[in-house]
Parts: sequence; C-alpha cells; structure tokens
Amino acid sequence: MNYVTAENLTKSYGVKTLFKNITFNVNEGDKIAIVAKNGTGKSTLLKILMGKEIADSGNVIINKDIQVVLFDQEIDFEGELSIEQFMMTLSSAPIMALKNYHSALHSENPEDMENALAEMEIHKAWDLENEMANILSQLKITDLEAKMHTLSGGQIKRVALAKLLVETRAEHKHTLLIMDEPTNHLDVDMVEWLENYLGKARVTLLLVTHDRYFLDAVCDIIWEMEDQNLYFHNGSYATYLENKMIREDNLNSTIDKANNLYRKELEWMRRQPKARTTKSKSRQDDFYETEKVAKMDTRKQSLELEFEMKRLGKKILELHKISKSFGDKVLLKDFSYQFQRGEKVGIIGKNGAGKSTLLNIIQGLEKYDSGEIETGETIKFGYFSQKGLKYKEDQRVIDFIKDISENFPIANGRTISASQFLRLFLFDDQTQYSPISKLSGGEKRRLHLMYVLYQNPNFLIFDEPTNDLDLPTLTVLENFLQQFQGTLIIVSHDRYFMDRIVEHCLAFEGNGKIKDFTGNFTEYREFEKKQDKKQDSKVESQEVKVEIKAEPTVIVKKEVEVAARKLSFKEKSELDKLNKEIPEFEKKREELANSLNNESDYDVIAKISEEIQKISDNLDEMELRWLELQE
Repeated sequence: MNYVTAENLTKSYGVKTLFKNITFNVNEGDKIAIVAKNGTGKSTLLKILMGKEIADSGNVIINKDIQVVLFDQEIDFEGELSIEQFMMTLSSAPIMALKNYHSALHSENPEDMENALAEMEIHKAWDLENEMANILSQLKITDLEAKMHTLSGGQIKRVALAKLLVETRAEHKHTLLIMDEPTNHLDVDMVEWLENYLGKARVTLLLVTHDRYFLDAVCDIIWEMEDQNLYFHNGSYATYLENKMIREDNLNSTIDKANNLYRKELEWMRRQPKARTTKSKSRQDDFYETEKVAKMDTRKQSLELEFEMKRLGKKILELHKISKSFGDKVLLKDFSYQFQRGEKVGIIGKNGAGKSTLLNIIQGLEKYDSGEIETGETIKFGYFSQKGLKYKEDQRVIDFIKDISENFPIANGRTISASQFLRLFLFDDQTQYSPISKLSGGEKRRLHLMYVLYQNPNFLIFDEPTNDLDLPTLTVLENFLQQFQGTLIIVSHDRYFMDRIVEHCLAFEGNGKIKDFTGNFTEYREFEKKQDKKQDSKVESQEVKVEIKAEPTVIVKKEVEVAARKLSFKEKSELDKLNKEIPEFEKKREELANSLNNESDYDVIAKISEEIQKISDNLDEMELRWLELQE
C-alpha cells in the first residue's frame, strides 16, 4: 500500500534553497532514516509531510486511509495535567472506550457498564490498558499522578514517547510514524528497548536520528539529503557510506572531464567577436552547463592536521576519596581516580546517577562533601554542556568565533583562520556570514561545539555532545577527538560514538559505586548483561529450590492446567496451516511493495496498492486467529 507520494518538491528560505525537485514514495512497512547535515531541510521536509509547512512547488499526496503521527523534539502539554491524564488525552476510539469503561466502574446505572463493555469489544480495547502499562513501565514512568510541569526535560520526552507508542497501538488503521531524534535524553536501557520495539513492530516509519546503532537496528532504507538533492540507499549505515563514497568518486571524475572540456570551450568562446551572433546557441548553452559542473566544489575539508595544543604538565587531575550526597541519595562515595595525559574516558550510567555532578565537581562548579582534588597548573578545561550557547541575536557566525581569536594554532608554528576552522566543521561561506539567530537548532549546537574547541583546551569535558548533532558533524567530531592529544571525558548515551572514542569507562552503578572498566562502551554493556544473567540464574535457582521443597503440588497443578488447554485436532491443523500461510502472505506483500519503488504508471500503482491492501486485511484476520489459538 502506498502511503505517501511526493513529486518535484522544492523549498527555499530567502536565497537558501533547501531542496529542489525531489521525488519519493513511502510504502507500507518501510522503515526509513533521513541522514543530512543540520540546516539542509530534514525538519522542514517532515513538517511538509505533516501539513505544517507548504512547499514552494511540487505535490504531496497522502493516502486518505492513513494517519500521520509526529514525535517532535518540541513537546506540547498542559502543565497541570497528571501523567495519566496526559496519556488519556488521545482521541482514538479504543482510548475513548477505555475511558468510558473506567467511568462505568463508578456508575450505579447498569446500562452504563453494559454500553462500556460493548464499546470495549467493538474497539478491541481490552489489551490496550496492559499495553499502556507495559510501555510506561519500560520507559521508567511509575508515578502516574505526577503533574507534567514537575517533570524534567528527559521525563517529559519519555512520557510523550509512551503516549505516541500507545497511540499507534490503539489505532487499528494504517499509521505513518514520523520521529525526530527519538533517542535524545533516553538512557541506554530505554534506547535498546525502543530499538527492539520498533525493530519488531509492524509500523511504517520515517526517522531522523544521530544514533547509528539505533539506525541500523530499526531502519533498512536511508535517504540522504545533500546539495539540494535526495539520494536513496537500501541497507545499513555502512552501505550508505560506501554508496556515498562511490557517488562522490564518480562526481569528481565527471568534474575532471568537465574541467578539460571547459578550458577548450572557454578558449572558443573568447575567440568569437562580441558583436557576432552566428555562434551556435546550443553550444553556448552547453558551455554554461559545463561551467556549472566544472566549478562544483566537492573538496571535503580534512581534519588530518596536527593541532598545537597548550602543553600539559606531569600532573593532570587527581581525585582522592571524593564523596557527594543529596539528602539520602549517595552519588559519590570515596571515589578516587588519577587522569593521565591523552586518556579518553567514557562516563556511563542511568540518568540521575551523578554523572553531571562529577563533571561539575571536577571543574569546581559544585562543592563536594569530602575528599581532595588536585588539578595541574597547566590544565585548561573545555566544557561542552547541555545548557546551550549564549550569543547576541544579530551577531554573525564568523564574528562570534573571531571574538575568541582570528586564528587557530596548528603544528610547526602554523595557524588556520577562523573561517577555515568553521569550514572544517561544515559551515560554508554563506552560513558563516549569517546571523546566529538564523541558524537551525542543530547548527547552533554545532557552533557551540566549535566555540569550545576553538579556545584550544587541553582537557575536554563533553556532557551529551551528540544530542541534536547531525551525522556528518559527528563524523567530523570523532575524527577530531581521535587525534586530540589532551585528556578527554565524555558522558554520552550514543553507543557508536563512545565505541569509536573511549578506551575505558567509569560506570556509575548506583549508591555511590563507580566501576573502572577497561574497554569500550559495548564491551561494558556485554559484561553488565553477563553479570545480570548470572544474578538472575542464581535467584531462579533459589526460587526453584524453595518451590519444590515447600509446595511440590504446585507443579502438578500447573501441568494439569496446561493439559486442560490443549488444542483440538481441528484447531491444531488450523494453527499449522496459519504458521505456513502467514509468512507466504508477508513475502507476497513485501514483493508487491518492492515493485512499487520502480513503478511510475499511476494506474499500475493503484492496482498494486489495492492488492497489497487486500493481503494486509487478510493478514490482520489470520494473525488475530493465530493469537486466539496460541492463547
């Protein structure tokens, strides 16, 4: 089934064209990730699909039988609502049935309960309450009476995410789920749960994310927005990078050929008298087209530079038995650590465990209860926090950086200009001379990062640096940090980013305990899961022993109950048949959906879409019956 068709979309803001004449389709079951540099139009494209923005030209056709649901970075809510009330503001029929059922529980009129029960049956709402409770539990939302205005930014995001997932579950019609950076402010456990949920769920998804592990786990199609165009890649993030490299190599080859032709044609154009009108009009047109290609700048600024960092002395930073508590909550307890020159440390743990508190203590921004800190005399901290950038609205990007220094020092006494450094971090000439207030949220975040690095610190502290940064910027930052000769501390939930940079981890395990683990982020997670399995096995072993010794009859009773629920011969045959037919129908639907990608005849598209719809309807009935038999 075709969900969205867009033809020749163009969108500009002033003189800046975001995209030009792009065409695409979204089909049922697609899980698409959009990859692009901040400021190239990702969020604008999503808003156009939501009907919140209008394209300058082109058409967007959204199937009338689908609903489009957006999970945005900006969450709207009424502060006085409790979490439970916020969740129940959904307007879907199953949610309304559930609300009516809860009202009927307190009603003395028997007809109210009779009508409520009928609604619950009609809208298949019985499982929805359990589904809602499960999602809230997985996202660590436990106090449903808490008012929305009392929640932190991360908690609000989790509640909004829970509401969105319940909404897609509650609606039995077709849904296109659009998610803009869903993993921001989620800890690793929740990110892993969400990627598992979306990876298995039968949803159609359009996703913007900087989390490359999440992208690979959830999506199998990547749209790349670059140079006002839209490029399509089937497969993983690695496949996208490979395809992009091949495209750029081919483009460079085309530019080389165009340069050779351009020189010959330029010589011919100059030879012709200005007043002469007998020049071939088509040859002139070809010349100007060749000139465009020849003058394309595909050079990618490289970070393979030896930066001249302020010298580090022998003593870097030493923490001796540092303790810190807030009331009864212990964040640090007798924590000692000695940082080394060139060390890259990842700090990991659940939200609220004390990671940001440790960063503030290290820099003298927060007092500790006991212990001692020794900081080397040569240390110059560079702190990239989550608070954002302070700037004058009308100040230009280039002037903001030049206020620190006109030049940035590199090896052998050389320097690069502020403008060159900005280009390294993907700010083109036009953007450099734009007011900061005109930048997108992601571009401001990138400028904040540059502001920290341009001051040339020798001890970097990054608190969630990857939030709202685009993937091209993250690649640039990773290359920079891999060459960085100073000391580095990173707090991040971005597993891919941490795996590329850190050499060992300080893991906050709760109650003031911090484990020093040699290895990267993924290796620590694997170690942690093995420890959890050992603990679970130990608990299960103890429970089994107690159960068998205390009440051996319980086991017999359970076996009898299972035996009593055995399927009849006819039902067993029906279940076997469904187990064979469901994969065949799913395969057929996938083949039809793939055939739509290469189809441009709208009559054929309509016919194929109708056939996909019939198969989907049959699958819904078959899967419902399969669940009944399983239960």
